[in-house]
Amino acid sequence: MKDLKPGQIVTELDKYIIGQKDAKKSVAIALRNRWRRRQVDKDLQDEIAPKNIILIGPTGVGKTEIARRLANLTDSPFYKVEASKFTEVGYVGRDVESMIRDIVELTLNDLRTRQQDAVQEKAASIAEERLLDILLPPSSKNAASISNDLDIITTGQGGDQDQPKASTREKLRKMLRAGKLDSRQIDLEVVDKSSPIVEIFSNSGIEEMGINVKDMLGNLMPKNIKRRKVKIKDAIKLLTQEEAAHLVDMEQIKTEAVAMVEQSGIIFIDEIDKIVGKEKSYGPEVSKEGVQRDLLPIVEGSSVPTKYGIVKTDHILFIASGAFHMSKPSDLIPELQGRFPIRVELNSLGAHEFTRILTEPKNALVLQYIALLRTEGIEIEFTECAVEKIAAIAEKVNSTTENIGARRLHTIMEKLLEDILFKAPDIEEKQITIDASFVENQLMSIVENEDLSRYIL
Repeated sequence: MKDLKPGQIVTELDKYIIGQKDAKKSVAIALRNRWRRRQVDKDLQDEIAPKNIILIGPTGVGKTEIARRLANLTDSPFYKVEASKFTEVGYVGRDVESMIRDIVELTLNDLRTRQQDAVQEKAASIAEERLLDILLPPSSKNAASISNDLDIITTGQGGDQDQPKASTREKLRKMLRAGKLDSRQIDLEVVDKSSPIVEIFSNSGIEEMGINVKDMLGNLMPKNIKRRKVKIKDAIKLLTQEEAAHLVDMEQIKTEAVAMVEQSGIIFIDEIDKIVGKEKSYGPEVSKEGVQRDLLPIVEGSSVPTKYGIVKTDHILFIASGAFHMSKPSDLIPELQGRFPIRVELNSLGAHEFTRILTEPKNALVLQYIALLRTEGIEIEFTECAVEKIAAIAEKVNSTTENIGARRLHTIMEKLLEDILFKAPDIEEKQITIDASFVENQLMSIVENEDLSRYIL
């Protein structure tokens, strides 16, 4: 993170997101400020709060993508949630604290996966020894029998009944590594992880109480061990996973996950405009102003209990977004407005931006379709005029129907290539060029009929 300057962050975001310079600039500054805070004196660190951001703009202009790419860029814990999912405390539904529990859970799972990947080699070695113990029981009679079987497999002749056990074990090891035993089946004890779901309704939230009760029952009840026949090829994978889980230090992972969320977590709250009450009323509306008031302590900074410990939200970066078609940010309750000091308006996308979106990003839509059809042995090429025509149609449909931004390109591209995608396995012509005339023939009849374009594109 210390090597990423704000300008470099914007450059990295430019590889995936076209335009929206103001939004990229704001998030780049916010991200750099997190690194700066960690360099100041410890006493002052706690006083420097993150500057939360509201991204304002219609759907499909890159709000969510900016936040997601930002988190990937710095490997920060990231969680996206829709504000419309929450309900006010006291009503059935998700409480706002669940977003903190969810981001901790996701971070812990990610850390656990990484730790297990790091010890795969050691886990595989232990798993191999366990498998050899299963294949070669302690009984000398069985060992001799297996040794004889191995000689028949490898040489077609019986072996010496007194062959040392160590030699038999090494012979087994060589055959196991060579894959000669993959198809054989053995009896393996596996833990049945399926358990009944226990949920309790309480004032402290369904999720938290449900998790605690399940943990309590899980500790009291014996593990459900089942014996089943599996192929040796599958057994080595199961044993490796089991050993990898034993090798990682879960207590350290829990502590690290909580610390990562507290210091570098990013929570993206989408559709925040959906919790703005359209009409003024004498009391707060359920699931609207009530949710805003519940969000206040979380965004401002509070302590949230989770199954992995108390999580402080003081330094989590909150990025909210909304189209604000029917309302405006000033319609939020004043206290919540103050928690989001930075407001950035994202621009609507036009034909020029659509042309760039189709071709410039690393994951450009045109490149995706070229790669998809290449799997069928078909090389498809888009001319410059064709791309410009597609962009112009996207802009026209957005202006005459609902403006869904860059997402319109997905519907248009799918309709444009529908016949080719359907017939691809049987097409004899392996070189196909998409030009402006092809685009017109496929789409113009739909675009010119407003009813058709509204329902098809």
